[in-house]
Amino acid sequence: MIPWDRVQAAEAIIFDCDGTLVDSMPIHFLAWNRTMKEIGIEFPEDRFYAMGGIPTHRIIEMLAHEQQILVDAHATAKRKEEAFFELMHLLEPIHIIIEVAQKVRGLKPIAVASGGSRFGIEKQLRHVGILDWFDTIVCAEDTVKHKPDPDVFLESARRLGVAPEKCLVFEDAELGIQAAKGARMDWLDVRDYFESKRIALE
Repeated sequence: MIPWDRVQAAEAIIFDCDGTLVDSMPIHFLAWNRTMKEIGIEFPEDRFYAMGGIPTHRIIEMLAHEQQILVDAHATAKRKEEAFFELMHLLEPIHIIIEVAQKVRGLKPIAVASGGSRFGIEKQLRHVGILDWFDTIVCAEDTVKHKPDPDVFLESARRLGVAPEKCLVFEDAELGIQAAKGARMDWLDVRDYFESKRIALE
């Protein structure tokens, strides 16, 4: 059960997107699998989940460096994003978390804070019909540092006009939880309330 006392106590609520509002992580992994096969980079599923919250081009740079493969990280990130969009028909909302946003919007400021691109995040939120619910959306383009650094959450709080320690974060990834802690925010792990589906690799 969602601890509504903590939701009510917070002055602002900040949601991650992928794996928090939208059950997109298995679909992202399918898209990653397709794209990495093209360029010969290995990206195991457990590593994929451990890197949740890091911008796509940074993940590619890290993997390519580790595996000593020369790639154009930004072009590859674009191909990965295109592969994800081709699979968007599989995307489903995470109803238990969206219900929180639905209940508190208009009563207190709410934001989305993601390591994804603005185009991709807005496309997902539009797909599940909640794009216009949020007072602000902070994405990879909006901060220099990304999760596990707290910048994306601190920028969200700044835009909402609420002190960081009075914000509550909903997150599904370890790096995101580290970022919320670094921002001195209260946080809830979505994985305690929702189990993501798994999609078989092609």
